[in-house]
Amino acid sequence: MRFREWIFLLGLSGLGMILANFIGFNAAFADSLPGVLILLGLSLVAVVLDRVLRLKIPVIAYCSLLGLIVSLPFSPISGVVIASVAKINFTAPLTMVGAYAGMSISAHLKTFAKQGWKMIIIAVLVMSGTFFGSLVLSEFLLRLTGVI
Repeated sequence: MRFREWIFLLGLSGLGMILANFIGFNAAFADSLPGVLILLGLSLVAVVLDRVLRLKIPVIAYCSLLGLIVSLPFSPISGVVIASVAKINFTAPLTMVGAYAGMSISAHLKTFAKQGWKMIIIAVLVMSGTFFGSLVLSEFLLRLTGVI
């Protein structure tokens, strides 16, 4: 994808996040804007790093590393980053991710249907197993640490 397309999609995602944060959690646009701009800026820097470094890792890895670096306590901008991004509810960006995933999957729905009913059973078992595995692990760790 070209940078112009990335910028357009990131802008569209930012508007979606602000809208989801406003509708779902009654957060004012002005309150959400700095955090969304920081997230979009980190994403754009990650895209640039992906193009410049040419390593065989996905852009999301660059995003995660950049987010981690700018929010570490020794980062000079960590206070601003954490305070701004904290005003965005965690599920607001997930609304956009879910929409993109749904559009991506819908493009391959016929291919998935050709796999047959066995593939549906396998998909349900994999998703259920992942959910229950996460449940058991988190329950164990939360009890071990005394949180619950």
